[in-house]
Amino acid sequence: MSKKITSILIANRGEIALRVIRACKELGIRSIAIYSDEDTRAVHVKRADEAYHIGPAPPAQSYLNMAKIVETAKMAGADAIHPGYGFLSENENFPEMCEKNGIIFIGPTAKAMDVTGDKMKCKAVMKKAKVPTVPGSDGIIEDVEKAANIAHEAGYPVMLKSAFGGGGRGIRLCKDEKQLRQEFEMASAESKAAFGKSALFVEKYLQRIRHIEFQLLRDSHGNGRHLFERECSIQRRHQKLIEMSPSPVVDQKTRERIGEIAVRAAAAVDYLNAGTAEFLRDPEGNFYFIEINSRLQVEHPVTELVTGLDLVKLQIHVAQGGEIPFKQEDLKMNGCAIECRINAEDPFYDFAPSTGAVPNCNIPYGPGVRVDTYLYPGCTVSGYYDSLVAKLLAWGSNFNEARIRMRNALDEFTIEGINTTIPLYKTIMTEPNFNKGEISTDYLDRFKVFDKMNEEVKAEASKNAQAAVAAALLQSELVKKTSQNNNNGQKASRWKMMRATS
Repeated sequence: MSKKITSILIANRGEIALRVIRACKELGIRSIAIYSDEDTRAVHVKRADEAYHIGPAPPAQSYLNMAKIVETAKMAGADAIHPGYGFLSENENFPEMCEKNGIIFIGPTAKAMDVTGDKMKCKAVMKKAKVPTVPGSDGIIEDVEKAANIAHEAGYPVMLKSAFGGGGRGIRLCKDEKQLRQEFEMASAESKAAFGKSALFVEKYLQRIRHIEFQLLRDSHGNGRHLFERECSIQRRHQKLIEMSPSPVVDQKTRERIGEIAVRAAAAVDYLNAGTAEFLRDPEGNFYFIEINSRLQVEHPVTELVTGLDLVKLQIHVAQGGEIPFKQEDLKMNGCAIECRINAEDPFYDFAPSTGAVPNCNIPYGPGVRVDTYLYPGCTVSGYYDSLVAKLLAWGSNFNEARIRMRNALDEFTIEGINTTIPLYKTIMTEPNFNKGEISTDYLDRFKVFDKMNEEVKAEASKNAQAAVAAALLQSELVKKTSQNNNNGQKASRWKMMRATS
């Protein structure tokens, strides 16, 4: 059943709220923002057609308050809710509550999210659909003895992972049984704290792997498409930092083969709307399915730049019952796109959070450069929410052009008042192994990238200090010469000295 969407409440904040608002404006759809006490002066509040206060700063009392958000949507007369990413975007109770209240949820169904949110249930479905998965346990594990037995069968090293979450939480690498027994309780507790459930599962740890994902789109008529891959291997503690498309190790034949598997995976869980099938690729070129992310990804602009598609508009189109307006063979990949996640974290001090006022900022622009951000001079980066403050993207006709544009854009991007991850990305963009496409999930440690970053910063500081000394000496020499040569040795006027040194 289709229903035309004329108004959308965006159940989110920051740059993703702005991204959805822009799509709404282009489609002539009324945009409705929500905000907490902390976001009273936020840009998304000003850009939306309407904005409603929903509670105090803590997420549990505002952006995670499902009942309050649905109540606000009904009061505002919203036809639909877009969850963005994070917060309630992967909570299967949210689309269910929306449906009960006659509101369209722009995303997958509660049933699909129930499967994709349970990694063991999803793995069982994928095995039945003949989608290759990582060797390990077939069900959840709540007992360390069972975990040890499965790890012994799979062979060490293994990974302990939360069965009900992601984002790098509840994950432990275990090199032997002793370490597994030590880590099991901590991983279980972390999973319980983050996702409300302590259940874990065991997977064989694959080394020198790449993390490659395929963007998916599926409509209510059973049509599924993949929108090519994104290389997401540069990570820190399982958190993505840089994404790009195409992947340097995916040729057209592989793209078609794994893309078809990704579409099959989406069909297996009766997926709806936009999502992502994530895979690990080993050094031998084997791909293993790990999960479906049931939401719009942070890195979706990478796909938009190489396909020319607007994923948020497509989400809205599918949510109101529309069919995907193109066939798989109609899609063409154009050029290369790279995204750097600009986080308010200090890469020189173990990525410590950095919050506070931003008195000024300079946003880069130019051919092939895109910035999705909520920053503006005078804004404040809050400690209540995610550290992502901007997504910097560069597109080029090939990888090298995109890389050079990204490096230049990083030089232009300044954010005063807080520390960010920009220095790390500057180093990566000129790091030889990155330039050769020699990346994996252990890239940062494997190639000692943090050491290289520190060396570059020291060299730059030394260079700037030398330049400052040289400038001071030159200024002193000019003043001295001016004093000696003016008015037959008479003291030079201040005006003449200023002219001589200007």
